[in-house]
Amino acid sequence: MKKLFVFILPLLFIAAGCSKQELVGPPVDPTPWLSKERGIVVGSDFSCDYFVVETMRGYSVLRSWGGSPPFRGSVLYGDFSNWGVKTIYNRSGGYLLNADVRDYWMPYFQAMDQVQQLCSGPFGY
Repeated sequence: MKKLFVFILPLLFIAAGCSKQELVGPPVDPTPWLSKERGIVVGSDFSCDYFVVETMRGYSVLRSWGGSPPFRGSVLYGDFSNWGVKTIYNRSGGYLLNADVRDYWMPYFQAMDQVQQLCSGPFGY
C-alpha cells in the first residue's frame, strides 16, 4: 500500500499543476489592414497547410506558416498578388498569420486542382 501512495502522490501534484489555457496574442489594430487587398478563404482543410483565397483579381494559393490554415469563409486582408511569405490579417479570427503566396490571379478550378495536387504529394502535404 505504501508503494501505491509513493507513485500516486507525485502524479496528483503533477495533474493538479496542469491547466489548459487559451493562447491569446496581443490585440491587433485592424485600421492599417483594412486598406489592403481583401480575400475570402474558399478552400481549406485541416489536414493540409495549403488553402485558396478568392480576391477581386482571381484566386490565390497560399501555404500557412507556423500554424493551421484559416477556416473556410474567413475574411483576410493582406497582399495576395505577389509571391513570397506575407503577414496576413484574419479579420474573422482577429489575429495575424504568416502565409506563403504560391500562386495568384488564377481561375477557381486551376487553384483548387493545384492545392489538391500539393496536398496529395509524396510527403503527405
